[in-house]
Amino acid sequence: MTRAIWKGPFVHPSLLKKIDKLKNNPAKKPIKTWSRNSTIIPDFVGHSFMIHNGKSFIPITISEEMVGHKLGEFAPTRTFKGHTPADKKAAAEKAAAAPAPTGATKDAKK
Repeated sequence: MTRAIWKGPFVHPSLLKKIDKLKNNPAKKPIKTWSRNSTIIPDFVGHSFMIHNGKSFIPITISEEMVGHKLGEFAPTRTFKGHTPADKKAAAEKAAAAPAPTGATKDAKK
């Protein structure tokens, strides 16, 4: 269920304060945040964030296309390591490429 339109997007108040401070400052350093559920608003465009993914901080630079999404969408919490190791995949390919035994053909039964 989405948030009510009359409430507006949720942005953590501390993020708004930090963005307001950086608007006047030409040297924009990344903003470190744990607020993954904050919505990206147009004021964030061009700023850098360090978003916590549960283990480390992921550096993100906000662009126009990100407006309306949540900060947490751009800092994945899980790493995908694949379904099968390369060794098993190579062994399966060798088994499939090997020819069938010669005694198991239809002509041998006649």
